[in-house]
Amino acid sequence: MRVRAFHTFSRMIWGRYLITAGLQSCRCRVSCQVKRHYSFLPDDVKSLRAVVNPDISKIRNIGIMAHIDAGKTTTTERMLYYSGYTRALGDVDDGDTVTDFMAQERERGITIQSAAVTFDWKSHRINLIDTPGHVDFTLEVERALRVLDGAVAVFDASAGVEAQTLTVWRQAEKHHVPCVCFLNKMDKPAAKLSFSIESIRQKLKANPVLLQIPLGSGKNFTGVVDLLTNQKLTWQQRSMGDDGRVFESKPLDQSDDPELLQEVSEARAALIEQVADLDDEFAELLLTDFSDNFDAVPSVKLQEAVRRVTLARKGVPVLCGSSLRNKGVQPLLDAIVAYLPAPSERHHDLVRWYKDDLCALAFKVLHDKQRGPLVFLRIYSGTLKPQTAVHNINRNNTERMSRLLVPFADQHVEIPSMTAGNIALTVGLKQTVTGDTIVSSKASAAAAARRAQDDSGMGKKRGEHAAVVLSGVEVPDPVFFCTIEPPTMAKQADLENALNCLQREDPSLKVRVDPDSGQTVLCGMGELHIEIIHDRIRREYGIETHLGPLQVAYRETILHEASATDTLDRTIGERRHIVTVELSVRPVDISSTTDSCKSAFTEEDGEQLSQEIKDAVENGVQSSYLQGPLLGYPLQGVSTLIQSVNTEPGTSPAMVSACVSRCMLKALRLAGGQVLEPVMSLEVTVEEEHLSSVLGDLAQRRGTVRDIQSRHDNKVLLATVPLAEMMGYSTILRTLTSGNATFSLELDTYEAMNPQDQNTLLKRMAGL
Repeated sequence: MRVRAFHTFSRMIWGRYLITAGLQSCRCRVSCQVKRHYSFLPDDVKSLRAVVNPDISKIRNIGIMAHIDAGKTTTTERMLYYSGYTRALGDVDDGDTVTDFMAQERERGITIQSAAVTFDWKSHRINLIDTPGHVDFTLEVERALRVLDGAVAVFDASAGVEAQTLTVWRQAEKHHVPCVCFLNKMDKPAAKLSFSIESIRQKLKANPVLLQIPLGSGKNFTGVVDLLTNQKLTWQQRSMGDDGRVFESKPLDQSDDPELLQEVSEARAALIEQVADLDDEFAELLLTDFSDNFDAVPSVKLQEAVRRVTLARKGVPVLCGSSLRNKGVQPLLDAIVAYLPAPSERHHDLVRWYKDDLCALAFKVLHDKQRGPLVFLRIYSGTLKPQTAVHNINRNNTERMSRLLVPFADQHVEIPSMTAGNIALTVGLKQTVTGDTIVSSKASAAAAARRAQDDSGMGKKRGEHAAVVLSGVEVPDPVFFCTIEPPTMAKQADLENALNCLQREDPSLKVRVDPDSGQTVLCGMGELHIEIIHDRIRREYGIETHLGPLQVAYRETILHEASATDTLDRTIGERRHIVTVELSVRPVDISSTTDSCKSAFTEEDGEQLSQEIKDAVENGVQSSYLQGPLLGYPLQGVSTLIQSVNTEPGTSPAMVSACVSRCMLKALRLAGGQVLEPVMSLEVTVEEEHLSSVLGDLAQRRGTVRDIQSRHDNKVLLATVPLAEMMGYSTILRTLTSGNATFSLELDTYEAMNPQDQNTLLKRMAGL
């Protein structure tokens, strides 16, 4: 009777929540043990139209990041289901997930572009971005982490830290994003908690704070023990269709397995000791109030201390579960709310300077056939409203935003306004691109600049708006390129439009026109990246294009120091332009994967030249860096010193730039050229019986083996290999190992090509 009455009461409460704020509900089934049902009633699905603006302290902007196939998208699907936003559990293998909605994603079973979804959990708003795990789409992770406040790093519990895990972790550290770790796939036979924890500690140089220990292992994994509360959470799978919505929660008692009790006691003591070492406030609490019995510290106090440790990025909470088997996701959602920061807890100086005025960053652009460009904005301050004009500081223009939407993968819901701390989707911003700062007006940007100037006293030197523009997104340089041609010349304009749209969506895609052949050249981050772009042009724009052979984006450097002098004397109309330039070039370190070309003026010359002439000289130097003296590849590892620039009155800056470029070419040829090739860091996980075949193949590819590690019954091969030798490697590896191997590639560095290989390349490029 009590149970039926409670159910009726729950439905009444749910109806009230749906009409108002649509907050997260939960129900408990009354019995001798507590069974928690962290979700909605089976027939109730949360309506996106119930979305309202929550208090900023209740917002969590998070990303899901991991190595490919660690379970990011599956984890996201469970979060949406348990929070009541989907009616059924999506599956990557079935191609029916919410966040992987592109045809290419569903066919390949991988995430290609980051997708944003918004949902509520226990009165908190969670804006979540599911990011790709493939190295070709690293930029998607980069621009997501740029605007997020926290992240969930998902690990395959049988593999621990993998190659791409390192990459995304470095990206999170660069943006100072607090993280929570989720050890997924605990149901796998090879899953091992201690191995995963140690790999986080050793490879990521992080401080894992273990909050749960698993109950059972492999197929017998049934749940976890929460070390903060000493609660045992178990998911009893009664049938194949059990969705994990209901799980049992009860405190540990003396009737439980003595070994489990001992393990929990030791793990909790270690947790308390670790948190006390990392948080002075918690250590003081222990010594003053619980010096006789550390184990008596309340779970609430321990949770507060773990939150402080996480926000200070001194440690990372670690939870475990199995998303595919519907176990452990609800506690992960609890951890997101409990430990990751609200937007107000992330300190941005710009918020202080803009006060209540709008300040937002455009971090992603999509193209919709009906609506046109859709721009994702992270709002840092102020309120965003549709049918208003906004100012783009980077483009120095004003645009009218027609509509404001809440993102939910490929489904969007229109709303009347959105406040600071949220992620919004806007319609009508036709000129805005990734990395642009959006404010309410030019006047508000000027006011913020004055406040920034008053705070620092440096605003006048840097320019009016220099201090109040949000930092954009670093775009990596492409490593592959190929020509792309339309089926007929009549389709050339359509192809150019498609490429312009795709470049705006994906800044890591570069398109240029070869000056000699006039062909359009597509530059991307890898084979898969270019393959996906080609497929999208065919499907989304209806153009059957032809791709030329894939080529590697080499670079060039110089061998030794050289100096040159050049004079340009031209008469155009009645005006005579005379400029003389003297400069020197020298090689510098090329170990960095980013361009290390830089230029400088001598102290005397730098003081005498006007800013206009300095800018013209810099333009000439930078344009020379784009084409090396050997094959016309971009330069790397070159330092230029401008020794003198002499101009006659009336000489145009364009003539100065032209003279500098010509002088640079002279100096570069005198310095001698050297081709650099991209070298990749390769990680192959393979069964021991196939190891010799893989090693033999790598030797033929000019590969260098760094290490061979053991991981359960497999071998992990770490090597460096030139990118030029990795064309079609996935097919070859599949053949060599009968499909029982996986690999990942990441750009390591650029290295000088040996003379024999360089001569072969030069002859090939010359058509000999």
